[in-house]
Amino acid sequence: MNATVFVGWDPRHVEAYHVCEHSLRSRSSIPVDVHPVMLEKLRQAGLYMRPMGRRAQQLWDVISEAPMSTEFAISRFFVPLLAAQNGLCEGWALYCDCDFLWLSDVAELLAIADPTKALCCVQHRYEPTEKQKMDGQVQTRYGRKNWSSLMLFNLAHSAHRYLTLEMLNTVPGRDLHRFCWLSDSEIGAVPPDWNWLEGSLPLGDQPPRVIHFTRGGPWMHGWEDVQYADLWRAEYRSLGAREPSVRTDLGDS
Repeated sequence: MNATVFVGWDPRHVEAYHVCEHSLRSRSSIPVDVHPVMLEKLRQAGLYMRPMGRRAQQLWDVISEAPMSTEFAISRFFVPLLAAQNGLCEGWALYCDCDFLWLSDVAELLAIADPTKALCCVQHRYEPTEKQKMDGQVQTRYGRKNWSSLMLFNLAHSAHRYLTLEMLNTVPGRDLHRFCWLSDSEIGAVPPDWNWLEGSLPLGDQPPRVIHFTRGGPWMHGWEDVQYADLWRAEYRSLGAREPSVRTDLGDS
């Protein structure tokens, strides 16, 4: 069995992407195929046709009339389509944001995914208090916030036939983030420590299985000392770099 994983890509967070990928591979007991979800490649392929702009140095989705804090804000929902293009029509395809640090074996997550569900995720009850996050981007609020930051897509489930290219390119992002193509009964839950939101949930005696630096991570100016930053930096050093080059160009792309 292989793990097929798609990770959100943003050129402003390359270090985070490489740490996420390395932490996935280094702790997995099974082969892991990792694919970056790149907005530019989707656009070049004629798949991502949503009109975009930029307002106040932030990406703007015209259909949603809302900002996008990362390039993978909406492109993440193309995963079933991308999996099919890679010849995958059954089994699980995992998506996660690039600001994840994996401390456990992804095979253990796949083992607990409910095969009767179309999609499994951590079902957060998260109401952010900050007005800004990640690079000074606007902290938006919407239903089922952060549920889509880690998604297990059951590729064989018939419900995903509704997630068409037309839907992906015409529906507001907030509707995609609440899984508008699925009924509630088709969404399965996994334990919260598989997508632990830094700074928002109580700390336990042991680190969570997966840390999500959703507010900002140690590679960013002002976020160098967030919870478990030492673990992220240790993972980064294991890539062969001494210290991460902390970004100070907040708000720029």
